[in-house]
Amino acid sequence: MTFQIDTSKGWTETIIDSDCEFYKFEKVASILKTDLNIVFIEQLNDFDSFYWDFIYNNSTLCLHYNIYLGVSIFPKSFQNANHVDNDNVIKIAKTLMILLEDFN
Repeated sequence: MTFQIDTSKGWTETIIDSDCEFYKFEKVASILKTDLNIVFIEQLNDFDSFYWDFIYNNSTLCLHYNIYLGVSIFPKSFQNANHVDNDNVIKIAKTLMILLEDFN
């Protein structure tokens, strides 16, 4: 499993999996909670999208699931994200990829 980095919108987004299956979102959320001690501070669940915000290394990030786009992580502040926020998106995605490999 490899992730993709998208910076075309003005912030860094990592696509963890574009396969769009909900159980993969649940797996990522579970790994964040159990292995990285992440606490989701806000959860917005819609018909086809989930936005779960969390803090990682002083950056507010969002774990996102969309039925059409898959699972991704991006800074909650979007284009107002600073360099540290964007770097933290990549750091947590790299850590997740290692943990997901072990999970599979």
